[in-house]
Amino acid sequence: MKIVDCPLLRGFVEAKLLEGRSPASVAGRVTKHETQLPSISADSIERFLASPYGRQIEAARKRLKTKRRWRKRRKRSGSLSERTFIDERPAVINRRQRVGDVEADFIVSGKSGSGILLTVTDRKLRVSFIEKILPVSIVGVHAAFRRVTARYPELRSITTDNDILFAQHKQLEALLGLEIYFCHPYHSWEKGTIENTNGIIRQTIPKGSDISLYSMSFIAAVETKLNDRYMECLDYATPKEALNAYRKTNKKRAHRALKDSG
Repeated sequence: MKIVDCPLLRGFVEAKLLEGRSPASVAGRVTKHETQLPSISADSIERFLASPYGRQIEAARKRLKTKRRWRKRRKRSGSLSERTFIDERPAVINRRQRVGDVEADFIVSGKSGSGILLTVTDRKLRVSFIEKILPVSIVGVHAAFRRVTARYPELRSITTDNDILFAQHKQLEALLGLEIYFCHPYHSWEKGTIENTNGIIRQTIPKGSDISLYSMSFIAAVETKLNDRYMECLDYATPKEALNAYRKTNKKRAHRALKDSG
């Protein structure tokens, strides 16, 4: 009844649930950040959804959900040479202590489609980037990573799998000026952050889709949805907010250092 009796709280909760957010993330967001609203627990939101007041919202949420599907496997290459495996990745990356260490992967089209998506997620801030690659080629992959670095100059390292599109990974390292670390073949759990990101993207772009048919504006909207999630690991801030806060802090530090040196 706390939700029902407060129109502002109810409006916020219903709107965020219809965006596909979980009760726990909505409750955490209200408690940590939406200070103009009364605090609420995840259990209270679950009870609201089960009540006559929330049944329509719950029905709409179920219609929006799609069954989890395994993504189509691309051919992997056992012949990629000079790889640096994840075992040699520095502890600062393993512990998620540094901004700019990302995981990367591809989302591929169905058999009758064309094009792929390059997906990139920062291990610490969870901010994500999606780039469409069409036609599919190693050159196209390198160009897509260049576009990501233009938008995310904080990029310091990449952890990925053994896709054939990384056959020229040494050239990509030189192009971007960073180190690429490879998971062991068929060990997708070693890059769990990007696997989770891809699972969320698949709710909007299902397995079997023709990537070439999705417009850039649609892909940008999917990316925005990813970066507007309330995340417990970020104290219920969004990845976008976390990145903005990081950049604001760095700007202040740079300004202070410049002032001190002058």
